[in-house]
Amino acid sequence: MSIFPDILKQEAKTKMLLIILDGLGGLPSKDGRTELETANTPNMDRLAKQFETGMSIPVEIGITPGSGPGHLGVFGYDPTNYPIGRGILEALGIDVDVDNKTVTARCNFCNIDSNGIITDRRAGRIPTEENMRLVKILNEQIKSINNKTVEFYSGIEHRFVFVIRDIETNADVNDTDPQDINIKPLKAISQNDSSNDVAGIINKAANLIGNVLKDEKRANYALFRGISKLPNIETMKERFGIRSVCIATYPMYKGLSKLVGMNIVDGGKTIEDEIDALEKHFDNYDYFFFHVKKTDSYGEDGDFDKKVGVIEQFDALLPKIEALNFDVFAITGDHSTPAIMKTHSFHPVPLLIKHPYPRRNPVNDFSETECLKGSLGTIYAKHIINLMLAGAGRLKKYGA
Repeated sequence: MSIFPDILKQEAKTKMLLIILDGLGGLPSKDGRTELETANTPNMDRLAKQFETGMSIPVEIGITPGSGPGHLGVFGYDPTNYPIGRGILEALGIDVDVDNKTVTARCNFCNIDSNGIITDRRAGRIPTEENMRLVKILNEQIKSINNKTVEFYSGIEHRFVFVIRDIETNADVNDTDPQDINIKPLKAISQNDSSNDVAGIINKAANLIGNVLKDEKRANYALFRGISKLPNIETMKERFGIRSVCIATYPMYKGLSKLVGMNIVDGGKTIEDEIDALEKHFDNYDYFFFHVKKTDSYGEDGDFDKKVGVIEQFDALLPKIEALNFDVFAITGDHSTPAIMKTHSFHPVPLLIKHPYPRRNPVNDFSETECLKGSLGTIYAKHIINLMLAGAGRLKKYGA
């Protein structure tokens, strides 16, 4: 049952915007400041003083979220109630045809040395054109494993999707990506007897890919992540009574959005393209999800300065978004990705919400340090949409 029964849903003509700067949160590094504290962000700083800020916990205290759970939380779903594999999200995001007998995995092209040791988990973020060449080779040379049809689909840069067809059983299998270099890939192991077939196919697929790509210099192996089937989850229309749309550039985020019933429109390739899409589709939806990826990518690369640069680029473009006059909008991240850690982290994420009736907010700027003082306090990400709906006049009073 939805946490928003029909007695609370209220029709309104208001517009809501959720802006996710992926991996926004950071930790002190250069000069004792985080990426957000280092960045020149006059527009977000102005909004922080004018409206309300706080910190958001993506899943649970001390838990490091993947991108799927992190986004599911800010969409208003408890991520612990909806375990969703990254494979199915990536597949949906690039429009792979899936059904309840399809197993998917989100894979990385990677590089291993002659001893099978991982030297680069992302194959140097190979160009997408190179990815497409490799995927074409794999599809030509690997068509079935253990009498099950398998398929390969290109994503962006080093990412691709691996599909197994006609699987009646479960797909509870661990990732083969150890999330580190200088060690060997993990073996796929089933978590229950009904997933043994899938584990066997994944292990054979890894070996076959290694054989096919053994002469490639940058991408000679693959790591499997988020092995999963299609879950059952209610849509945002069913749950919250809103018409929602996704504006993103990367497949995984489109896939997650599609899973919760959002329409997907072309977000182009740049932040400017995404703003154009926001303006183009403004009249057609109630709720807009706007995703910026590179804050996370540069955090994972450990590139502090480039992450700062993306934050500053977005802030400089923010007035164009403000000019559309959304009634409510929120700026936050799906998780923290401190450059100093080169990975997702368990730390809360800065949160800013603009709505018509803000309380006094005793902050000086939009940053981790100042948001800790904010009027919103520290809340769970799944409650962000409550505040957005309330500010947009889309929730009735509860009870007499």
